Amino acid sequence: MFDQIRQQQIHQLASSNIPTAPPTVVVVQGPTASGKTVLAHALAEEYPIEIISADSRQVYIGLDIGTAKPTPAERQHYHYHGLDICTPDNCISAGTFAQLAWGWIEEITSKGKIPLIVGGSGLYVRAIINGFVREPAAVPESVRATLEERLHVEGRDVLYAELQRVDPESAMLYSDRNPRRILRALEFFYAHGIPISTARQTMHQLPPPMSIVSFVLLPDRKDLYSRIRLRTRQMWNAGLLTETLSLLDAGYHSTLSIFSTIGYAEALAHLENRMSLDEAIEHTEQRTRNYAKRQYTWLRNEVRGGVILHCFGENALDVIRKHLSHTLSDA
Repeated sequence: MFDQIRQQQIHQLASSNIPTAPPTVVVVQGPTASGKTVLAHALAEEYPIEIISADSRQVYIGLDIGTAKPTPAERQHYHYHGLDICTPDNCISAGTFAQLAWGWIEEITSKGKIPLIVGGSGLYVRAIINGFVREPAAVPESVRATLEERLHVEGRDVLYAELQRVDPESAMLYSDRNPRRILRALEFFYAHGIPISTARQTMHQLPPPMSIVSFVLLPDRKDLYSRIRLRTRQMWNAGLLTETLSLLDAGYHSTLSIFSTIGYAEALAHLENRMSLDEAIEHTEQRTRNYAKRQYTWLRNEVRGGVILHCFGENALDVIRKHLSHTLSDA
């Protein structure tokens, strides 16, 4: 009897994704190491789901271990979008990724399946759901490279102070001083001559119609930090140093933004004899914890109307299943 009900629910949820109605799109967000991937795979075992990875580092070819990218076996078993879509010397903005994701959502729903967005990167998810600022033209690589170098040499506090001068509204939004967001706002200003906060009002690209069902994993921080500690060591033991060296050997310069990514920056520092191995591992763990803190703040402030789950992904399946059942009955 349960199997018949489950099949009926799956058919109803998939049937809601027809071209004449806004498609149902499920979104799972949470800080790093909160179990988003495990949850996504569990949902994909029960529902006709294709997964959209909204992670600004998993888009890069060759960044596997340090980004906790799904394994080749997992990617063969589950249908993924958004992985390995550009080389490490390129960049995919949130707006560009959103446009790609809208295409994937259309493709997935045209097959009667359910898109599941897993993030990851808050700016990517926001752009998919809410739209993004249309840029007059691409940001010149020279502008981006100069700002990346300044971040490396001068630090984020200097660039944040600069942002406060040229775009105080964005600086207020970015009070957590996330370096990626600071760089994004500064590169927009220097490339186009107007603050990105102004462009948000006058150059906004709206998303296509979607019915969003959102879940946010916010497990206990102490437990999350324990998991971060374990995962950090697993990454280093799995070959993070070798992966970083392979990227360098492939000709990717150490000043590229990928080498400011948590884990890869520390691996590079160890390869250049600026950190011992133990220091690099400890620094990776500390930066990951700091990143998780920023993600907690972002998710609490950003997510409206989503279901907050104070647990890890592997413990959230039953609750999410019940919410999806309510979504079906309301459809």
